[in-house]
Amino acid sequence: MYFNRTKNLTIHQKSDLFYITFPSFDKTHLVNHCFSTKLGGVSKGIYESLNLGFGRGDNDENVKKNYQILCGAIDVNYENLVFSNQVHGINIKVITKEDANKPINTFKDSEGIDGLVTNVSKLPLVTLYADCVPLFFLDPIKRVVGLAHAGWRGTVSKIGLEMVKVFRDIFHSDPKDILVGIGPSIGKCCFEVDESVAKEFETAFLIANNIVYPQKNNKYIIDLWEANKKILVDSGVSPLNITVTDLCTKCNKDIFFSHRGHNGKRGSLAAIIELKESSN
Repeated sequence: MYFNRTKNLTIHQKSDLFYITFPSFDKTHLVNHCFSTKLGGVSKGIYESLNLGFGRGDNDENVKKNYQILCGAIDVNYENLVFSNQVHGINIKVITKEDANKPINTFKDSEGIDGLVTNVSKLPLVTLYADCVPLFFLDPIKRVVGLAHAGWRGTVSKIGLEMVKVFRDIFHSDPKDILVGIGPSIGKCCFEVDESVAKEFETAFLIANNIVYPQKNNKYIIDLWEANKKILVDSGVSPLNITVTDLCTKCNKDIFFSHRGHNGKRGSLAAIIELKESSN
């Protein structure tokens, strides 16, 4: 009954739980990963039902149970989850073995972090969303994974470029080897902004005619998916290695939490990725 609207992503259902993966990532058999929906959890009210955001007013035990449900479905140990504490910036943290086995809702070690990268197996990374763009990264050659939270500010500041730099400079990745998934977020169908925001995109992108679309009354439509794809291609990632979503969170607020669609009264979606144990 759900998700007859996507061509680029794989939809998984386990009982009432629905979640999304990228086919290009699945084909490598190197990672467990997903982008959540709002379906299949235990939370109630405005958080119904798979809220994965702590600190929004939901009961922490419900959130933990929701993580147990989702992580169980994708074969991830929820007790090992490593979170970012997002501030719409471009700071990226490399996660090591020392970051494992901390309390599930502890964010203090990732204060001001919008990107996470690791080459450690069985160390799942988590970033949270409710309209912003989730960016999934996998270098199958060097065995490195990452997540980046790209709201409009992070997109203008080119967090995708910063992630590629970390892969290249720290882990010696060739950008042409990196697979990227641009996950469900607010689409150009719904992301209307004022002139001041549009000007920032026009400044950040020399050619912005397929990113910024003028509307009436000094309003503009921004295509965050195209903006992030351009950033990645300009960073050396092959266009053939980039999967772009076709699911808008606001248009599909029956399936996703949407900050705009739910007027701020909502839970949070999660992107999760981990490297599987090496078979070598």
